[in-house]
Amino acid sequence: MHTCLILGLGTLSQVGYANLERGQERLNTQPSQAPPTPPSRTSQIVALIRSQFDRPFSPMGDPDAQHQLCTGMKPTNATWLKPAILARTRFFDEQVLNAFSKGISQVVICGAGYDDRPLRFRAHGVRFFELDHPETQKDKARRLREIGADMGDLVLIQTDFRRDDPAKLLGASSHRASVPTLFICEGLLAYLDRQTIVLLLGGLRSASATGSILAASLAVHQEGESAGQAVASANARRQTSVMEPWLTVLSPTTYYELFAAAGWKVEPSSVPSEIPGMLLITAHPN
Repeated sequence: MHTCLILGLGTLSQVGYANLERGQERLNTQPSQAPPTPPSRTSQIVALIRSQFDRPFSPMGDPDAQHQLCTGMKPTNATWLKPAILARTRFFDEQVLNAFSKGISQVVICGAGYDDRPLRFRAHGVRFFELDHPETQKDKARRLREIGADMGDLVLIQTDFRRDDPAKLLGASSHRASVPTLFICEGLLAYLDRQTIVLLLGGLRSASATGSILAASLAVHQEGESAGQAVASANARRQTSVMEPWLTVLSPTTYYELFAAAGWKVEPSSVPSEIPGMLLITAHPN
């Protein structure tokens, strides 16, 4: 069995506090550490719901992978999310299979959570790269080890999307920017602010060769509506909004402008899904 590769962000430096009051000695103390951030509960809920679906898989793939990755997760009663997650799942599964048919041999999943596609769609010569929060990645790596998954063609990359350049992280983990890649942003962009979305899209563009595809789900509002109100309304409906709030809901036109500014051309075939407020799109490098 291959070893699961996890790439971290680098260590934090020790910080000292100095007492500079006259007549007192300089004191260096170790600051108290913040409680660790838990793995993403939203990602777990998505995985739990997705494990109920009947989905395609490759000849080498494991159709039971999602069930296995969910072992021991707290059950969810968020059944109202099922239609949206089903629509997303079908769309992105189709994108993976379509990429394989075009000979694309690299798949990058941003905000992967407990995505089972590297196991479900395992194929000769195809390499998967997953980028996500460190604690979620650590928990997923543990789960992968426990189910005895073959990790030879998967790299888990720990990242902070607010600060890290995905192109540099991918380049440091054997991703080849000269080879076409399928980039997936499923259910991710709503959790990022606009500046971070621009950073991410631009970084992915830097790591994309001609023939690459970017597939994304977007949280959108009607043209002319308030983006701030749309975000507030969405978070009011979400059980995990306190710990994992949505930050960005935009009109389709504004999103297309962001993609264009980052070097991506959204395909005309991209149309709203059957779920109000969700747009499923594909884009290619300009």
